[in-house]
Amino acid sequence: MVNSEQRRRQLAREKFERQQQRRAEIRTKARRRNAVIASALAVVLAAGGGAYAIAGLTDDNDDKDVAQDSPSAPPSPSESKPAGPKMTIDAKAKYTMSLKTNQGDIGIAMDAAKTPETVNSFKSLADKKFFDGTKCHRLTTENIFVLQCGDPKGDGTGGPGYTIADENLDALGKPGADGAVTYPAGSVAMANTGQPNSGGSQFFLVFKDTKLPPSYTPFGTMDADGLKTVKDIAAAGVTGDNKGDGPPKKTVTIEKGTVDKT
Repeated sequence: MVNSEQRRRQLAREKFERQQQRRAEIRTKARRRNAVIASALAVVLAAGGGAYAIAGLTDDNDDKDVAQDSPSAPPSPSESKPAGPKMTIDAKAKYTMSLKTNQGDIGIAMDAAKTPETVNSFKSLADKKFFDGTKCHRLTTENIFVLQCGDPKGDGTGGPGYTIADENLDALGKPGADGAVTYPAGSVAMANTGQPNSGGSQFFLVFKDTKLPPSYTPFGTMDADGLKTVKDIAAAGVTGDNKGDGPPKKTVTIEKGTVDKT
């Protein structure tokens, strides 16, 4: 006899499987479209134009890889609105996220005052050792310049099982005519599914000024040593056939991730 809770879980699993199939179809279409976008962008730049083809930064949700040039992460299979952990941080205090990786340490000053839900979520996850042993699965070195981390599965489809609200989206100024703002080198921001309030645990580290839509919560800034570490990782390039976007050649594993009040 199947009780209501078992039925609910079964329906959630079936929904998640449908989303996974849909994402695979979207990724296939996106790869084809990106080839066309890349060609068009090359023509625009050669002509001296100022246009910028923005693919978008997403999580591995329904809309994740609608553009390949973007950091991404997945949606919760059973949640369609923000449902993060209970607020326990002091939004007036300062917090630092420390990522000890096999390629070097990355320190991130977090803006708890402007992004309390995001910092609270990272604090909650780090306290549970959520990030320990995870890999930074995606490096993009063309058009946008980011290293994406925070996926427990290591393939862009993992998350914490809940979503959090977008925050601080106006921090980088008013978008230009191309709809983009500049995420400065050193910025740390949330990946999402392409939909509002769909961030999970995946985030991206910007190692070179990058133009993107103001859709990704900017919640921290890398220290100088951390930025150098990410630049060194980026300099080695990516693996695979998709030049400029894929797993970093220098495998990056977060050996320990902590968030501490400073």
